[in-house]
Amino acid sequence: MRIKELKILIQEYDRIEELPDLEQKLLEKARTAAENAYAPYSHFNVGAAVLLENGEIVAGNNQENADFTDGLCAERVALFYAHATYPGTAVKAIAITAKNKNGFLEEPAQPCGSCRQVMVETEFRFKKPIRIILDGKNGIQVLNGADSLLPLAFKPVALD
Repeated sequence: MRIKELKILIQEYDRIEELPDLEQKLLEKARTAAENAYAPYSHFNVGAAVLLENGEIVAGNNQENADFTDGLCAERVALFYAHATYPGTAVKAIAITAKNKNGFLEEPAQPCGSCRQVMVETEFRFKKPIRIILDGKNGIQVLNGADSLLPLAFKPVALD
């Protein structure tokens, strides 16, 4: 038997002003998107904003449905819209934030497993890691690459 240790490096920031200007703008877009989410059932609003390699920023938010299985997460809304609108353009970064009935979350928002898998696929597609910015009132976490969120992910090379 062997034991393998996986390490994840996370950059932590106390305030949005500590981020580079473009990442501040990206996070602000995600916060605005969260305010506009359609979440009448869970009252858990999530916003995501994607920075593309061409400088465009695309935002998305969660869209719920009375049949909960038919809704879609903010991260996938933003990524799918970005790929539909700019199909050949790589994603440089994604900012994610969330709020509940008490306001924006204290701790950084975390994407679900399906959204993590879509980020892995996006990185594979463009052969570039995505800078992932997770927002919370108590701090902001920044990770370089979806492998930090989903180690041992299922990747398209497994299909070969």
